[in-house]
Amino acid sequence: MNDFDKHSRVDKFEKRRKNTKSISVLMIAGSLLVVVLLGMWIFGGGDDQASEEKQTTEENKSTNESNNSDTEESNEEQAETDENNSSNSDEQANEANEEESDAETDEEENQSAEDIETEQVEPSGDNVKEAYTGNWEPVGTDQEGPHTTNYDSGSQDRQEIARAVELATGLNASTMTTHWVGNGGDQKVETTVYNEDQSEIYRVYLSWVDNEGWQPTKVEALNNLPPIN
Repeated sequence: MNDFDKHSRVDKFEKRRKNTKSISVLMIAGSLLVVVLLGMWIFGGGDDQASEEKQTTEENKSTNESNNSDTEESNEEQAETDENNSSNSDEQANEANEEESDAETDEEENQSAEDIETEQVEPSGDNVKEAYTGNWEPVGTDQEGPHTTNYDSGSQDRQEIARAVELATGLNASTMTTHWVGNGGDQKVETTVYNEDQSEIYRVYLSWVDNEGWQPTKVEALNNLPPIN
């Protein structure tokens, strides 16, 4: 074998060895790159997933808190509505009871008026068209204890006297006019009243009954308004 052939084979061997070494280095570098990429993907992806899970959890928590707040507000509004409805129902029930009580009172008064019996008596003067007594009952009172008549306009006595006059004469207490009211004796009162057009003029005599109020005892229908004493 000559020297040329010998050198040629040596060169080929060296060249092949270098190529093999380069391939090995590239494979190692490629493997390392793959490992690095896998590591980044695993650990980086885990952080992203954890971050997403955390964000999702926080969003769910915020949503739940919002829903809870809305639910509490709705419950409070419902409770307030129920309370208002209950209050309205109580007021309506009270109004109904009051109306029923008023109706029963009116009915009792009407029955009392129907049951009243009157008896003609002798007129006391020329100005008296007719005079009569009746079985009127006391009209009731809110006054208690020893009684002293208060003649002031708007007093409890004046209001109750007007009710007694209405019972005895049939005039409307809210529209009739009191011409005069004064002392008629011990716990007694005399009053003169008339309607709006003075077509009905009455002198009414009343007596006080303790704890029961004023009781009409006699009525005189007059021709004209008498002078005030």
